[in-house]
Amino acid sequence: MFEQTFKNIDDILYKDSGADSELDYIGQTSWVMFLRYLDELEQDKADQAALQGKPYEHIIEEQFRWSVWAMPKTADGKLDHHKAVTGKDLVDFVDLKLFPYLSNFKLKHSDNPQTIEYKIGEIFSELKNKIQSGYNLREILDYADELPFRSTKDKHELSHLYESKIKNMGNAGRNGGQYYTPRPLIRAMIEVVKPKIGDRIYDGACGSGGFLCEAFEYLTRDRAKLSTTDLKTLQEKTFYGKEKKNLAYIIGVMNMILHGIEAPNIIHTNTLSESIRDIQEKDRYNIILANPPFGGKERPEVQQNFDIKTGETAFLFLQHFIKNLKAGGTAAIVIKNTFLSNTDNAALSLRKYLLESCNLYCILDMPQGTFLGAGVKTVVLFFAKGEPTKNIWFYQMNAGRNMGKGNPLNDADMKEFVALQKSNSETEKSWNINAANLNATTFDLSVKNPNTPEEAALRTPQQILDEMEALDADTNQILSTIKELI
Repeated sequence: MFEQTFKNIDDILYKDSGADSELDYIGQTSWVMFLRYLDELEQDKADQAALQGKPYEHIIEEQFRWSVWAMPKTADGKLDHHKAVTGKDLVDFVDLKLFPYLSNFKLKHSDNPQTIEYKIGEIFSELKNKIQSGYNLREILDYADELPFRSTKDKHELSHLYESKIKNMGNAGRNGGQYYTPRPLIRAMIEVVKPKIGDRIYDGACGSGGFLCEAFEYLTRDRAKLSTTDLKTLQEKTFYGKEKKNLAYIIGVMNMILHGIEAPNIIHTNTLSESIRDIQEKDRYNIILANPPFGGKERPEVQQNFDIKTGETAFLFLQHFIKNLKAGGTAAIVIKNTFLSNTDNAALSLRKYLLESCNLYCILDMPQGTFLGAGVKTVVLFFAKGEPTKNIWFYQMNAGRNMGKGNPLNDADMKEFVALQKSNSETEKSWNINAANLNATTFDLSVKNPNTPEEAALRTPQQILDEMEALDADTNQILSTIKELI
């Protein structure tokens, strides 16, 4: 049901002149679904309050509630066409009344940004309604209203499909792809760092919130064993993120809400604009999981916030993550594989800093095609802060096939890595390196796999010619025998 509804909404948006791409589709679907979800959330809270004999104060004023402006209904549960507006009147209401009202929540609740009220204000300050036809919007509202949101199973299915929609953005152009990290890779990274309840988990380039959502799923796998205190900790004091891009921020907030985090601790900011010299111990995190953007070029004033000056975005993020990690904390960071061997001063300094301040205990080498449309090879750096690196376990992931849109990374591909990492086992795909044996000048980490089976040596040109002559002689002899028989 959910899948078909998303497809139907996309088909309508395709026909609308205001939505031009998959990126627009998910932005517009997001604000509609958010308000639909918010209406159900308020109904649930009102029901709970009624059971306890307590009054409930709605977040949204009556005229702006879903059941009033979007889907007013008759006594038999059908759309009340006498009250439901459509066409130009509907678009005018959304653009001139609904969005301004909701965006004002940001000012009204600016004293407490970690509330759902403030998140509502942020979302509607950043998003704009791009649906130009009120008749198309009316159809979309009708489809959204049909979706069930109440049960945990419903929410899980919806969040799964929302993830699929985010994944599809990777096909919509360069910007879409940067919001999506393959979930099998994220899950494997989380399995290795093993977060626990009470840890503060952070992603400073959180995009669509994939790392934070998957960490939440990992920590709630056995929900029946979680106490009320555990659930409150997960809601309020566990997941933290920052995101620079408007649409990515909105999608990240929406994605986390659909996964069950009511007021996500995601801040809309340029993470790199913060000086790493101002980071205090109370602000640090136990676990950092991230796939920061790479290839970007940061301006000189941004570079001044870092000890190692460089225009490479990913190198600045890596410094940010190391500084934000608590002593004894663990990080898993996706980075371009050229980080292992680049010879520029920034790369040399950063590798030295990482190896001396952290225990870089594992490097996972991912194959080409892991990230759809990115066209680069990546590695994942696993490190713990507080002790210098002594031993590095390398694993060269090989799925045994060319990966791409038709053959994406899956959980089975990552199983061997997760299993072997526990013991640092040596195989044809994995090996250990003593950090003391690294080049003390370059700290080059692009170590060739010493356990790769040797391929049979290629024949020399002379050997090939000799074999050709031998084959020619055999052929001539057979021909001579045949002629004698004729």
